[in-house]
Amino acid sequence: MPELSTGVEDAVRSIVEGTFVADFDPDTYRSDRKDLAMKEVTVVAPQGSDQVKLQQALEQARVIGESQNFTRELVNEPSNRLTPTMFAERARKMCESVGLKCEVMGPDKIKAMKMGAFWSVAQGSDEEPRLIVMRYEPQGAPEKPVLGLIGKGITFDTGGISIKPADGMEKMKYDMAGGAAMIGAMRAVAQLKPKIKVIGIVCATENMPSGKAQKPGDVQIAMSGKSIEIINTDAEGRLVLADGLHYARTLGCTHLIDAATLTGACVVALGHANAGVFANNEDAYQHFTRALERSGEKFWRLPVDSDYTEMIRSSIADIMNTGGRWGGASTAAAFLKEFVEDTPWIHLDIAGTAWMDENKSWIAKGPSGIAVRSLVEWVKSYENSR
Repeated sequence: MPELSTGVEDAVRSIVEGTFVADFDPDTYRSDRKDLAMKEVTVVAPQGSDQVKLQQALEQARVIGESQNFTRELVNEPSNRLTPTMFAERARKMCESVGLKCEVMGPDKIKAMKMGAFWSVAQGSDEEPRLIVMRYEPQGAPEKPVLGLIGKGITFDTGGISIKPADGMEKMKYDMAGGAAMIGAMRAVAQLKPKIKVIGIVCATENMPSGKAQKPGDVQIAMSGKSIEIINTDAEGRLVLADGLHYARTLGCTHLIDAATLTGACVVALGHANAGVFANNEDAYQHFTRALERSGEKFWRLPVDSDYTEMIRSSIADIMNTGGRWGGASTAAAFLKEFVEDTPWIHLDIAGTAWMDENKSWIAKGPSGIAVRSLVEWVKSYENSR
């Protein structure tokens, strides 16, 4: 009964993932904290179901649900308890626990590799930046493709010299949600063991105003050699991702996907219901749409054609880090596109969906862990297409 089996397996998977997502408790630092976590859940399946396949579905769902919650725990941390250094240490410990290779690099290495875009953001903070590289290289995996997962890891975003308004700034601890999603996805991939190579990269730093901070009008040179005129220091996420994306290509990644709480413009366009997705390659995008069919997460495609690239042309450098008021999500994506060139690439702008402002029936108020499930399914789609 293959049809019954498939439907039941999917049902088990949905129940278990949903249980983990529902069972997230964000009040970590309350002095009167009570453990309200569910202790046990029993899933009842129809008689005659394939118990082995159902157990496999349950275990896979458990890994994905736990990994999404792991991401949510990271995003929920205050910035004084999750500095870039602490963020990297949490990633390293996770990698050790699931058998991933992990390399963490500090400011000297970042500067030595000429990551001028990444460093331009980091230079204003007393907290040292960290470049986190996680590798999943299973035996028997083909040489290609190599999937690169790149995340924005701004552990706190003041806006820098172009400082943000005070109202709501406390939420800017969540500006590393893209990086946290990549760490959570790598955790899941390591346990699900697809036969495909994956490299996760997180550029972690704070964006702070100080006497050392970059200023509007500065020109920075990215790792790729491209020059960038800084128009607004609050458009910092695309700067760290620029070097992260280029670095992934130097490591041999043949397909790229990034995730970032990148633009308020994407929130204006799509609200808090959908995240934005951009792509420069139809095949990569079709892999992502198939991933969404499995993950159930809501993304909506937005354009990133050459008209938006023209909006970020600079009169003093190659490009500017903002393109003005209109089409801000697309001009940000066009900026990133400059650093991937012809490499198949997907960009996820999760600014409006990484944090839930109120409780929903299916998810608690606070960090959502969005993109983890879709990233895992995107990786698996390349294994399944061989």
